[in-house]
Amino acid sequence: QVQLGESPGGSVQAGGSLRLSCAASGYTYNNYCRAWFRQAPGKEREGGAAIDSAGSTIYADSVKGRFTISKDNANNFLYLQMNSLKPEDTAIYYCAHFGPRYAGTRALLHEEYAYWGQGTQVTVSS
Repeated sequence: QVQLGESPGGSVQAGGSLRLSCAASGYTYNNYCRAWFRQAPGKEREGGAAIDSAGSTIYADSVKGRFTISKDNANNFLYLQMNSLKPEDTAIYYCAHFGPRYAGTRALLHEEYAYWGQGTQVTVSS
């Protein structure tokens, strides 16, 4: 079992930055992808970014060039640095563990992940 907990999100103005972190405890499946997903009101949960054990990453087109995913295996943390935020980035953000082995397109599919955090709200105002 893996327990995941995201840091508090926050509210920022468009163009601002936020950094999310996710702490993992229990058995952390280091050889598999970890990822950040988000879900806006009335929309399906979508993959934002994923990272595999080698540090390879994949990003959704909507966040590419603005968001950076990283991890700290030693301390079981996953991070998401979000820059140049837009109002359309407003959503609940979730970290996820135990996904595919490699950071390919499957790594951005929510059905590929076994463990989820409780989610944290990010609000971007115009």
